[in-house]
Amino acid sequence: MDSFEVIEPQQFVNKLNNKELGDAVIIDVREPMEWNYYHLDEATLIPMNTIPARMSELPGDKTVYIVCAHGVRSANVCYYLRQQGFDNVVNVEGGMAAVAMLRGFQYD
Repeated sequence: MDSFEVIEPQQFVNKLNNKELGDAVIIDVREPMEWNYYHLDEATLIPMNTIPARMSELPGDKTVYIVCAHGVRSANVCYYLRQQGFDNVVNVEGGMAAVAMLRGFQYD
């Protein structure tokens, strides 16, 4: 089974604001230039093209939220991680553009 969970941006921001993510981790798969423009302090930057080489940095026993600019790269990473045996991956729909807007930042 290669499907993965998807979370709406508003639900993700609510969980973030209310500190309801528990021990989950947030992985930002954008490029460093995008990260420098706007990012979540709670996130870790692992650009999409480096995911295969950095798999050991991803916790297999925790929920992993994957975020990119608009939700496309993160969906691809979620699909890839599911194929690699990660059970708890969640794609943040709409990506950082949607999250930033909900937090009052004009992303693009």
